[in-house]
Amino acid sequence: MTVPIERTALPFRQPFLIMESTLPPLAERLRPQKLEDLLGQEHLTGPGSVLRQSITQHRIPSMILWGPPGVGKTTIAYLISRELGRPFHTLSAISSGVREVREVIEEARSAPGTVLFIDEIHRFNKGQQDALLGAVEKGVITLIGATTENPSFEVNSALLSRCQVFLLKPLQESDLEKLLRIALTRDVKLSGLPIRLSETGALIRLSGGDARKLYNLLELAVDNLSGQPELVVTDALVMELAQRRVVLYDKKGEQHYDIISAFIKSMRGSDPNAAVYWLARMIEAGEDVEFIARRMVILASEDIGNANPTALVLANNTFQAVHAIGYPEARIILSQCAVYLACSPKSNASYLAISKALDQVALKGDLAVPLHLRNAPTGLMKKEGYGKGYAYSHDFEGNFSAQEYLPPEIAGTPLFDPGANPREEELRKRLRGLWGTKYGY
Repeated sequence: MTVPIERTALPFRQPFLIMESTLPPLAERLRPQKLEDLLGQEHLTGPGSVLRQSITQHRIPSMILWGPPGVGKTTIAYLISRELGRPFHTLSAISSGVREVREVIEEARSAPGTVLFIDEIHRFNKGQQDALLGAVEKGVITLIGATTENPSFEVNSALLSRCQVFLLKPLQESDLEKLLRIALTRDVKLSGLPIRLSETGALIRLSGGDARKLYNLLELAVDNLSGQPELVVTDALVMELAQRRVVLYDKKGEQHYDIISAFIKSMRGSDPNAAVYWLARMIEAGEDVEFIARRMVILASEDIGNANPTALVLANNTFQAVHAIGYPEARIILSQCAVYLACSPKSNASYLAISKALDQVALKGDLAVPLHLRNAPTGLMKKEGYGKGYAYSHDFEGNFSAQEYLPPEIAGTPLFDPGANPREEELRKRLRGLWGTKYGY
């Protein structure tokens, strides 16, 4: 998109004298001061919404605000503090620990209704989160936690059960355009400058729905044009300053798990196009090459198996190769392997076989090894019957002896069922010839 945005609400003003070094960042200067000014979260803060009613009635529950960066989590907490007029404490999980949490809780015992806002609560470990439990449960504090990660994974279940989870949405293109207009017309610094946004595509695209990132990019572009008669912001300028798109991808967060899941499922689903797309997302984000390759080794066995045994060989060689090569060349090796795995015939027969075997172990316990399958290195063991009756397969025609190899309690239990593909159909045919109908082949 290349929509120009002109200043319409206010005329140009001569820049007034102000020490820019004293100004906070643009995103902080333009933080909404009323719920009505918050864009993109009308389902939470609009008229009649659950959270809006709770705030209006001054009866807010402990809550987790879950959403991507720059969509208003901290702002909502800030606005709640303004609306309620209660004692309000802010902690960052990056720099605070159990001691700081306990200090706030102790202070809150003499200040009913205290609200504690914890930014990036997903970074609190289990012990730190546990320190909040009693105070939240007894109502000593009202907790507001902000997280970019799925609280189901990152917040322990005991604390999560005591909180209401509110999901914040990424900002839409129309929201971002409104934010740009607000910056040009209302900001103490930008509203006095001759700025013209001749194109907004790069600003909006690179921000990825993050208001903070949008404002950071805009301010960076404006500062770069300082001193020119007219400050014309173009896509080319923004791209040059940003250097390259920063992909929303936290290698320890939900995006990490979502994208590797999509990658695996694309290969399992025999779609090489989708596989290389999700691979590109990981490569662009700088994902660990060994992590990607390791997951392909697992898939080669779990989802392809003996339908194409070469897949495991290639995947394992890929793991070794990318370990030695690294980026950027490793991207080619990873792509070759991903395409090969996606195009290979699929079978999860080996995966199902070990799963069934583990079920038998769990169900039947540690069954004794049949005596004829045991080694007998001592005379006492031979006397006890160890190894007695064992038929050495190579002594028989076709190198096969139809004896029982499973414990008596589960004798004849079918665990491996060859898949419906040419290679495993050959295995089925061979096993049927050896075992007849014993295992249902």
